[in-house]
Amino acid sequence: MPHLPESLDVLRDGAFRRLLGAAAVSWFGDRMVTVALAFAVLAIDDSASAIGIVLAARSAALLASLLLGGVVADRVSRRAVMVLADVSRLATQGLLAGLVITGEAEVWTVALLSALTGVASGFFNPASTGLLPAIVPPERLQQANGVRATAMSAGEIGGPVLAGVLVAAFGAGWALAVDAATLGASALLLTGVRVPARAQRAATSFREDLREGWATFSGTTWVWTFVVWASFANVTWGAWSVLGPLVAERELGGAAAWGAINAALGVGALLGALGAIRQMPRRPVLAAALTGFTQVPALALLAAGAHALPVAFGGLAFGVGMMFGNAVWESALQRHTRPEALSRVSAYDWFGSFAFAPIGLAIWGPIAEGIGIGEALWLSAALSLASVTALLCVRDVRELQSA
Repeated sequence: MPHLPESLDVLRDGAFRRLLGAAAVSWFGDRMVTVALAFAVLAIDDSASAIGIVLAARSAALLASLLLGGVVADRVSRRAVMVLADVSRLATQGLLAGLVITGEAEVWTVALLSALTGVASGFFNPASTGLLPAIVPPERLQQANGVRATAMSAGEIGGPVLAGVLVAAFGAGWALAVDAATLGASALLLTGVRVPARAQRAATSFREDLREGWATFSGTTWVWTFVVWASFANVTWGAWSVLGPLVAERELGGAAAWGAINAALGVGALLGALGAIRQMPRRPVLAAALTGFTQVPALALLAAGAHALPVAFGGLAFGVGMMFGNAVWESALQRHTRPEALSRVSAYDWFGSFAFAPIGLAIWGPIAEGIGIGEALWLSAALSLASVTALLCVRDVRELQSA
């Protein structure tokens, strides 16, 4: 491979390059779904509540399978778990795309297939978090997470734009079909990843594995408090996911405008990821917590009835904070958690972070119907601000040092 700058040395590893490619292509498809799924539902039932039901079904199903997924990934090949999850998601997203394209989809079928996709994601995510440190040495974890976040940020930019164009020109089903194709590509890339053999674990029961993972998770204050905050942040961000498409449809220009706004969020994510490649904060959890403040301007601008361009700038700011914070957080978790328990702790991280996300996706439609869309968005912005302030009061969050 040609000479690489020191900050990109991790790319010399072929296994990491394949893992990186799989993450990039599947994330590109995932970001298309954020636009396509909402407008697929709007074509069936023009209401925020219907969008919330579908998104909540996907999120709730992911939650239901996360803990099982974490235990399985710590027991067997993490790569195999990821490949099987991708193949499963290829099937469910492909069927959903076909139903939407042919006009046969109903809200309940969209919710059901989205839920099945969510179940597979619940197995994929903990395995993915655990696989990276198995192929990357500890001193390059921050760099690897930053490079991966950078590649995924390209999906944050291109995915919503392509989805917006496809939805506007051909319909939401074709955007969902492209997402299905990306999952197939991800599975093919992952099959070529060579993973070092892991030390054999003593045979234990499923319940014992869960208990051990919980003990590690709950016994580390900076971990569980950050995860509780992340769960609440996902509740408040549900207002953007549910009410944003409705605002875009009625006031900002429709799917293309919403796709462009989410692409701006992706540009911010790219900038945040590039920063994460080079910067390992001395106090990583504090740095990740501070990025939570970037959620507030995006929600406030949408609440204030701003034009698409200012809302896009708000999304850009949030993208910077989100991706930088995620990369720093994952690196801290991977560095400070025992390798043999990492997928289980990661599963509790994923589970806790999204524990109330289905509720957040379900409640903002009814709240908006009761008090108004703008007022609901203002409420979510205020709650977001208060939650970050509360997190910063936790001493372990402020004081944890890089390893």
